[in-house]
Amino acid sequence: MTILDSVTMRTDAAIAVDDRYVAHNYSPLPVVAVSAEGAWITDVEGRRYLDCLAAYSAVNFGHRNPEIIATAHAQLDAVTLVSRAFHSDRLGPFCEALAELCGKDMVLPMNSGAEAVESAIKVARKWGTDVKGVPAGASNIVVAHNNFHGRTTTIISFSDDEAARRGFGPYTPGFRAVPFGPDDPQAAAMAAAIDDNTVAVLIEPIQGEAGIIVPPDDYLPRVRALCTERNVLMIADEIQSGLARTGRTFACDHWGVVPDIYLLGKALGGGVVPVSAVVANREILGVLHPGEHGSTFGGNPLAAAIGSTVVGMLQRGEFQARSTELGERLHARLRALIGHGVVAVRGMGLWAGVDIDPSLATGKQISLKLAERGVLVKDTQGSTLRFAPPLVISAEEIDWAIGQFADVLADSGSHLTGSST
Repeated sequence: MTILDSVTMRTDAAIAVDDRYVAHNYSPLPVVAVSAEGAWITDVEGRRYLDCLAAYSAVNFGHRNPEIIATAHAQLDAVTLVSRAFHSDRLGPFCEALAELCGKDMVLPMNSGAEAVESAIKVARKWGTDVKGVPAGASNIVVAHNNFHGRTTTIISFSDDEAARRGFGPYTPGFRAVPFGPDDPQAAAMAAAIDDNTVAVLIEPIQGEAGIIVPPDDYLPRVRALCTERNVLMIADEIQSGLARTGRTFACDHWGVVPDIYLLGKALGGGVVPVSAVVANREILGVLHPGEHGSTFGGNPLAAAIGSTVVGMLQRGEFQARSTELGERLHARLRALIGHGVVAVRGMGLWAGVDIDPSLATGKQISLKLAERGVLVKDTQGSTLRFAPPLVISAEEIDWAIGQFADVLADSGSHLTGSST
């Protein structure tokens, strides 16, 4: 029995409206959220689910975090949007606080993560022309295989995901893809791809959509040294991995690496509004001049107010500590399932990629069975589940969720055994 069979037509009816009027660019689990708080989501039937996805890290601080919601309410009563045609009293303090958090000089505020990536590509190319002296139109950017930086036309041009690419050409030139981390442990392929016209290396410190792939410990330091040596910008896409998800403010911090450009998003908006940012020093972001780049909603007063509150919460360090402590518990419980339906576990902090034995079930099948038990996760790469709960989750909630996961694996194994006898 699927989850749709076990609830009333109210859920069916809501999903039917989506199917009729919403473009089918997602394949969501059959759960219709109506409210949420902390680490829990309630559906239209009143059933509660432990959210172990946190909107792909956009809800790091929990659903309707009281501190963030209070900021949003206050700003809604003041001013929400003036565009960048005028100044607002919220934008400067937000950018100052975020620049300080990153140890950088300037912030380019945007909205979505993909918009931040697109903006960084423009900045890197302009820096290459104006500062490095690369001939106009000749620059290239080195990226990693199995990357995920978004699904805009330019970004899919250097993606390996055929579902995202197929039928959407022609593709944007100027990118070179090389193996990532475990497949290029000495960064030798990356070194070979860089030439005099390379302006940047764009990389996820930990690859998220690929299955939470953690590089060898010397990989990012090698990339950093290579970029410095060859006068190339190191751009770290910390949109999923950053802002306390891995137990540090940025995933790069685990290896003592400071990129030239941070790309931030998702959790920066506190789960309330889309907020993203490109953060770098003045000699990099200073290449932009009025009229060369913009966004009507980027840096709006509501977003800036919420972003300032998020930065303040991160400066306290409590969420980094929770992710570290509870992440150890999450990974220990997950590793105990290796050999019992789980093949491998990867990740850092409250972020884990769990490979399911493909003879047992697909990742999608397991995620559907977990939803029936009140635990929400999402599959990727066919047989991998992602666990990324809000950082406000408790130890007891982690234990309960992994207990449900263990039961689903055991049930799936017994069904497999029964079907073969």
